[in-house]
Amino acid sequence: MFPILYSFRRCPYAIRARYCLAILGVRVQLREVVLKAKPNTLLSLGGSSTVPQLLTQNGERLPQSLDVIFWSLAQTENHSLAVSLWPLQKTAQQKIVSWLNYNDRFFKYWLDRYKYADRHPDFPEQYYRMRGEVFLARLEVRLSTRAFIMGDQMSLADICLFPFIRQFAAVDSDWFNASKYEKVKRWLSGFLMSESFSEVMKKYPAWEEGQEVVYFPR
Repeated sequence: MFPILYSFRRCPYAIRARYCLAILGVRVQLREVVLKAKPNTLLSLGGSSTVPQLLTQNGERLPQSLDVIFWSLAQTENHSLAVSLWPLQKTAQQKIVSWLNYNDRFFKYWLDRYKYADRHPDFPEQYYRMRGEVFLARLEVRLSTRAFIMGDQMSLADICLFPFIRQFAAVDSDWFNASKYEKVKRWLSGFLMSESFSEVMKKYPAWEEGQEVVYFPR
């Protein structure tokens, strides 16, 4: 019996969780959720019905993307990759957490307003983009001397941030492609062109009770 992952294909939180599962080779039963018609098996769990959520073989509920990610690190047999993604040094871990916190607490706030500027008419779209660019500029500087956020190797910081930068870039792709953030564009492209990302973004029909099990990664 494999763990069950409730997920939504385009959600950046779900993307980063699935990306970790894919590269770490940790297999789950994937249940694709339609947010406007969530399955009763998810709703019956009570509490928040956001995705991703994972139910382990022992019935433990992991309700957040980072819960799923750290669980996958503990489950994988690829220990060298796990240590590369989440180094043992406390100082490195603290730096990764700092990037995650800035992304999840601040950048995401402005990303949502930029993406849905018509729902936030207090300011024009360009204003929200400018506020989001503060993070892009910080990331551009960071990537100017290294391939990834923490150095020459990919870490959880990269995996947890790129789905949100992808969303930001997609709001106005012409603007982003012509922007000055060359290092960010190169970094993002590396993820979007990867086989792992193709696996992560494969389309599945909405899960229904009794259907054939979909395993992820394949």
